[in-house]
Amino acid sequence: MCLIGGFPVKHTAYLRDFAKYTSLNVLGMIGLSCYILADTFFVAKSLGANGLAALNLAIPVYSFLHGSGLMIGMGGGTKYAIQRSQKDPDGANRTFTHTVLLAAGFALFFMLAGGFLSGPIVTLFHADENVFEMTKTYIRVILLFAPAFLLNNVLLCFVRNDGAPQRAMTAMLVGSLSNVLLDYVFLFPLNMGIFGAVLATGFAPVISMLLLSAHFLRKKNGFHLIKEKPQGKLMVRICSCGIPSLVTEVSSGVVMIVFNAIFLQLQGNVGVAAYGVTANLSLVVLAIYTGIAQGIQPLLSRNYGTGSSAGMSAILRYALTTMLILSGVIYSIVFFGAAPIAAAFNSEQNALLQSLAVEGLRLYLTACPFVGFNIILSVYFTSTEQPRPAHILSLLRGFVVILPAAFLLSAWFQTTGVWCAFPVTEFLVACIGAVCYRFSKRRPLAT
Repeated sequence: MCLIGGFPVKHTAYLRDFAKYTSLNVLGMIGLSCYILADTFFVAKSLGANGLAALNLAIPVYSFLHGSGLMIGMGGGTKYAIQRSQKDPDGANRTFTHTVLLAAGFALFFMLAGGFLSGPIVTLFHADENVFEMTKTYIRVILLFAPAFLLNNVLLCFVRNDGAPQRAMTAMLVGSLSNVLLDYVFLFPLNMGIFGAVLATGFAPVISMLLLSAHFLRKKNGFHLIKEKPQGKLMVRICSCGIPSLVTEVSSGVVMIVFNAIFLQLQGNVGVAAYGVTANLSLVVLAIYTGIAQGIQPLLSRNYGTGSSAGMSAILRYALTTMLILSGVIYSIVFFGAAPIAAAFNSEQNALLQSLAVEGLRLYLTACPFVGFNIILSVYFTSTEQPRPAHILSLLRGFVVILPAAFLLSAWFQTTGVWCAFPVTEFLVACIGAVCYRFSKRRPLAT
């Protein structure tokens, strides 16, 4: 066997592809996560603890919206990559068309919810009179931008699976940087308040799609819209492949709703604000792991479509090794830098907020290696057409384990218990995931 640098040529190719797709996608996802982090920072500076609490109460809606986009985009992108590897261009175009139809249907639902149900949604999230109007404004505007968020997610996934990860990364980064710039302009020189923060976030996917349009204008895309009657079974298959991505995002929204309610009871709006600092920083950490997972998805689907078990194993091994190294670096930074990180979001120098946020950062993010393992493993399963174990892991992480853990641990250990619910959940699910992976090795590949 021919060797390069001591490694077989084929494994060198796997590593090269992994580095290319994953590094680009991690950078893009970090940029994407800066949507919310920039909002958090500028809102904290401009509107104080109440503004931060309002933002944190509204964030779950963004999670539902972004999760729906990922479900549709990742599900369609996975099917598209497998069909391309199997030389089925008609099937690939059919998948893209149905993915766009799904995005349009979900966008209409979210827009109607934003236009008519934003008030009841805020009430459901337990916002008090101090933050009610700010929360309502954020939710209404973010939902009216649903078409942009959903279509942007679809195009990012398809462009990435169409062999252009650089363009996808560039679009995500430029969109996110524009959000940061517009956040500053709208909140400070223009003094637009919470409306300015959400407007900046809504413009970001629009700018991202403008950059992605180059993939079509230069006629380099391998996917096209075609005239065809909607097929319910195909739409279900697309959603099934993307459900773990949806559950991951939606569960983070549900967890935030529950944790917000618990913190309101234990510490009031200051507790919600402290949780907002921790939860929004954790979104950046989760984005890194999601970036690794989304980066390996086209590679896993391609190797699965061609029947290469060696390629699938190599890509998964590289992903998990990278995740563990990054987890060590991330937690070291968080542990030793917890105080200055919390202070950056504590414009009013509230002593209670500072104390709660420092404790939260150090406890909450002990989950790093476990959550990284669970996210990567879920995408491995869906990328190789094994949705059932991915669904199981996602539901355990998002609802079945985390919610009872939050209520039980908060009852036993108060605030400390709430912080520990997340790492305890991710550890238990990681153990179950390892067992699911061992069983999955017995399954034959696609032919």
